[in-house]
Amino acid sequence: MVVATSEARKAATAYFRTTRPLPSLVTVLGLAYFAWVVFWPQSIPYQSLGLLGSFTQYLVDHHHTLLHNGYWLAWLIHVGESLYAMVLCKSKGITNGRARLLWFLQTFFFGIASLSILIAYRPKHQKQT
Repeated sequence: MVVATSEARKAATAYFRTTRPLPSLVTVLGLAYFAWVVFWPQSIPYQSLGLLGSFTQYLVDHHHTLLHNGYWLAWLIHVGESLYAMVLCKSKGITNGRARLLWFLQTFFFGIASLSILIAYRPKHQKQT
């Protein structure tokens, strides 16, 4: 029984789960499109994108500074989410360095898609005797 408790505690300190593919893909594609719009707006085939193209062209033509600032704000938010993931790891007893690094990186790249998994994690607390 002591071995099982020790193994369970070790597993809890190294808790890590990957994000689901769809939310991760949406985040990556959204940030990639955002970067494309901000840095290479002249190469976007606006007419081929339908309503998204028309809306994007309007934003590029009339609000490029806002788009540029919004792009960097999005990455700043991802950094903040990653740092918050580190705080959550500590509060939930995740002490394994590799697991913490994976949470940081996954949250940096996928944002709330990753952070929501960590927020939902409820470690089982062992009674001290």
